[in-house]
Amino acid sequence: MNANTIHFDNASEARETGAALETLIETIERDLGLQLIVRDLAIRIEGADEPAQRIAGFIEALREARSRTLLDTQSVNYAYDAFSRGDEQVFAKLASIRVDVSPRKSAVFPKTLGQQIYLDAMANHAITFGIGPAGTGKTYLAMAMAVAALLKDDISRIILARPAIEAGESLGFLPGDIQQKVSPYLRPLYDALHNMLPAETIENLIERGIIEVAPLAYMRGRTLNHAFIILDEAQNTTPQQMLMFLTRLGFDSKCAITGDPTQIDLPNRSTSGLIEARSILRNIQGMKFVELTERDVVRHPLVQKVIEAYQKKRSS
Repeated sequence: MNANTIHFDNASEARETGAALETLIETIERDLGLQLIVRDLAIRIEGADEPAQRIAGFIEALREARSRTLLDTQSVNYAYDAFSRGDEQVFAKLASIRVDVSPRKSAVFPKTLGQQIYLDAMANHAITFGIGPAGTGKTYLAMAMAVAALLKDDISRIILARPAIEAGESLGFLPGDIQQKVSPYLRPLYDALHNMLPAETIENLIERGIIEVAPLAYMRGRTLNHAFIILDEAQNTTPQQMLMFLTRLGFDSKCAITGDPTQIDLPNRSTSGLIEARSILRNIQGMKFVELTERDVVRHPLVQKVIEAYQKKRSS
């Protein structure tokens, strides 16, 4: 039996790294047959030399990542899951993520580890759920992935959908054609799009049907092949609508579903399709649920404080 010891520079570094590892220690010990002893300014790893050295490398990478960004339990668990599948450089890979959306626009970079995990999930899963509060980049990053996929010819069209809950999904009484009827409800998606592509390019793509606005109520019966589909504000879908939407996915397509469970506007306390999906689909291979938190908010610093205050009120 051999031992590896990781020494920390100060008590704060030791405490924060130890806290990040806390929920994983039992799993690591069981998976690798090791014993991790956290004491004062060091972590001692006892066990066979090869797995001990590997997990020491993981902890050192975690320590380095922690110095650059806040790490929550989900982030660390995600990293360890990738590590256990053989990815020894997960933190470095996450830090290197960029999304090239246009030769005329700057690349999109994630600003938090949660956003890095979200982008990585969309790159590697057919269906990704981005769940979290306002300002965490759920919609913006999904749009960036869709635009990048279109420019690389990985897909042939982008489809934008959103439940028009304010109109009760009955859009017929509104003036204009279908695009004009639903446009107000898709404004956040359009805003993200205009940050990535020139206005004339967007207009051209919409005219050619390459970018399509598809009200959720109008998607029944369709099969969406070779597309990147974004469903925004998914907390306002009913379970029946969510099932209908998920079963639209065709060949060579990807789907990003975004929503904030604290902002449900459904009438009469109806069950949210997003909440139900998170409960019953979490363990299906090919899907990924990414939970973003107030730590991933990249708007004005006060937005994070507002979210924290409301969460504290709700939990009290």
